[in-house]
Amino acid sequence: MIDLKKLEVWFLTGSQHLYGEETLKQVAADSQQIVRALDGSVLIPVRVIFKPVLKTPDEIFSTIQEVNVAKNCIGVITWCHTFSPSKMWINGLKILNKPVLHMHTQFNRDLPWADIDMDFMNLNQAAHGDREHGFIMSRMNMNRKVVVGHWSEEDVQEQIGIWTRAAAAWYDMRTLKVARFGDNMREVAVTEGDKVEAQIRFGMSVNGYGVGDLVKIVNDVTDKEIDILVKEYQELFQVAREGMPGAQFHENVRYQARLEIAMKSFLMSGGFGAFTTTFEDLHGLSQLPGLSSQRLMAAGYGFGAEGDWKHSAMVRAVKVMGTGLQGGCSFMEDYTYHLHPKGMKVLGAHMLEICPTIGQGRARLEVHPLGIGGKADPARLVFDVPEGPAINVSLIDLGSRFRLIVNSVDCVKAEADMPRLPVARAMWVPQPDLKTGAGAWILAGGAHHTAFSQAVDARCLEDFAEIAGIEFIHIGRNTTISDIKNELRWNDLYYRFGK
Repeated sequence: MIDLKKLEVWFLTGSQHLYGEETLKQVAADSQQIVRALDGSVLIPVRVIFKPVLKTPDEIFSTIQEVNVAKNCIGVITWCHTFSPSKMWINGLKILNKPVLHMHTQFNRDLPWADIDMDFMNLNQAAHGDREHGFIMSRMNMNRKVVVGHWSEEDVQEQIGIWTRAAAAWYDMRTLKVARFGDNMREVAVTEGDKVEAQIRFGMSVNGYGVGDLVKIVNDVTDKEIDILVKEYQELFQVAREGMPGAQFHENVRYQARLEIAMKSFLMSGGFGAFTTTFEDLHGLSQLPGLSSQRLMAAGYGFGAEGDWKHSAMVRAVKVMGTGLQGGCSFMEDYTYHLHPKGMKVLGAHMLEICPTIGQGRARLEVHPLGIGGKADPARLVFDVPEGPAINVSLIDLGSRFRLIVNSVDCVKAEADMPRLPVARAMWVPQPDLKTGAGAWILAGGAHHTAFSQAVDARCLEDFAEIAGIEFIHIGRNTTISDIKNELRWNDLYYRFGK
């Protein structure tokens, strides 16, 4: 998985020579103190790097050239300590190809009421310096994040941290490679899409590989490799009696270990960060990858069932966003409803492939018939998802554009045990309620597959959509059907004519 602490955001301070060398020295010193605070904040997962104060068009252009080619730089934070004439920034901003956050702050928190004079006023001009800076980015129609408040505030640092997580996911997606083992499920619409346009928009490459390419590696896995991995399973999970050595389904468990080893080898050798499978294309395999897909997701890979490459990529992106946070991320599906009028809920699950990072307690490793695909009974991890806030994320291709849809949900405890349901599962109430949430999701065209997370919230995905330049729809506590209809209509006009 990606190490966020190896990534950097460069802090660019705007000023000008008008104020003299002493003032500029103070601007630099103040900026360095702000950077030290941001870089040391537990709320910001990446490094924040100070760069020399920018005072001329040439300095700005040269620095942004460096930003564009710096391998570990994922974006910039800009701030104008003093007034910084915006025409100086045009050529630099024109070539900037990484995300930008405009931080509207000032060095001092409080006014020095008794001592304030014109020297203080000339030095601390962010209140109108940033307005000049904001104008030029609006004039140039630039997507950016704007954060307002004092740099020491927890809220300000949290917002910056959320944006850096979105920028890190964007950085990862720009070079993401998705391997598709087989095609998508036949005749399904939402798992299709324009892979060329996706690469143009997001940078990710999506390519298909015959299952035979994987089968050869599967057949070459040794018994010794399988023994080692099965021992790890026994240490990590509660293995059902039928799956233990010598029992009826132990070979089924061993086959999933074989699949995990082979798939991981394939993905690592090709530099892939995400993959898909489909139960309709298993020629040469004895089982649909179940436990193996769950384990690879837990290791940080994106996954999409039935060839769903868009949600495989989004699972990877949301995993990157949530790195180091409590909670996890998984491929998910709205499977079935509990429509009792006293408490309507969604039961989220999939045939096999739910990531154990979202589970609570020790997962149980079981073997059961699949009932679809016509293959041997696959091993899988069975567990429940804890209560608490979560999000479901869907990326869809509308032909003319991509739309990112997020529904904030509240995970709840199931009202009774489900002893005959042999899959990992989550139970949640969509916000603002099931009828409105599901209705809004359907009107927006949201897929039945999602990336589910209890680690990040909708703000991070909104920042990601802003960076990517794609449409964003959030279904939350204040959503109404009338409002979502109007929002979709306005958005359609914007993307049809405004873009």
